[in-house]
Amino acid sequence: MFNVKKTVLIVDDIPANLTVLANLLKSEYTVKAANNGQKAIEIVQKEAPDLILLDVMMPEMDGWEVCSILKNDSSTSHIPVIFLTAKNGTEDEEKGLKLGAVDFISKPFSPPIVLARIKTHLQNKEYQDFLLNQSDWLRDEVAHKVAHINQLHDASMMVMISLVEFRDENTGWHIRRTQKFVEVLARHLAVFPDFSNILSEEYIQNLNKSAPLHDIGKIAIPDAILLKAGKLDDDEITIMKTHAIKGEEMLKRAQRYMEIDPGFLTIAVEIAGGHHEKWDGTGYPRGISGEAIPLSARLMAVADVYDALTTVRPYKKAFSHEEASDIIFKSSKTHFDPIIVEAFRQRQEEFKTIAFEYKDGKPLEGNK
Repeated sequence: MFNVKKTVLIVDDIPANLTVLANLLKSEYTVKAANNGQKAIEIVQKEAPDLILLDVMMPEMDGWEVCSILKNDSSTSHIPVIFLTAKNGTEDEEKGLKLGAVDFISKPFSPPIVLARIKTHLQNKEYQDFLLNQSDWLRDEVAHKVAHINQLHDASMMVMISLVEFRDENTGWHIRRTQKFVEVLARHLAVFPDFSNILSEEYIQNLNKSAPLHDIGKIAIPDAILLKAGKLDDDEITIMKTHAIKGEEMLKRAQRYMEIDPGFLTIAVEIAGGHHEKWDGTGYPRGISGEAIPLSARLMAVADVYDALTTVRPYKKAFSHEEASDIIFKSSKTHFDPIIVEAFRQRQEEFKTIAFEYKDGKPLEGNK
């Protein structure tokens, strides 16, 4: 591998000084020269050197101003600047270092000292660049690993969703519709102060991932009950109701096996175990009420019931949107959180659109 010469920019308004320094450096470095501050900045912006030797006393734009401009620009602030000047007061050196220079050499200078200082600061810059590149590499590697872990989490989730869908194709469309309904409600509420701290974009994304798992517990319900063509009797209803607790426990078990909770599983546990609870405490499986019911579960409660009402079930016909909406409105403060019912009222046209676009009977083509 060939060693590429480092580039040093010399900035001085006296031609003799430029010539002396260029002759001193040209055997080891690629040398560029500027006889005023403005030209120096133009050279740096066009192609940044590896180091700058900068005089202070120049007409129009002095070295202090040149250094300040370079150090305040993120694209040039990393370039080491060495002041090489006839100014030799302590206050001058202090000013130069405060502006961001790495060194301060007084004229008349000693050539060996100039060469040694340049070599030292170029080595320091090379090491800093190496660390920066390593940092960028590590950041990219971490991002890649996190993305891979997220893909594994999503794949695991899809397996669980598919287990439910394969039991009943119509359940697949129910999953998609309720997922969309919940997102509509969450995004509506996210703009209000009482919900904005909870319903962040990250939370809504996790909510969107977890919503399809709300009925995961149904894979534990016997086919004779789950796929029964008629209305369930009391004993069968009791068994069917166990899907909430069963689903919650399945997802908690998945949580325990993961060293890092991907976020959506916590929400999925809440929804699976709580989406049949009612605002007034008459729901199941625990009979909790009001805000004791997780927000995610309260959102799913409205979405789930609307979908149940507007689709054909073995024991009932499909209600119209208007009929289903009226039932939901009347169930505010009893079955449903009244704030979520109001959100539904304001976004009900989107519910109608989703119900039509994801209606039962079409072939399932993967979760979207």
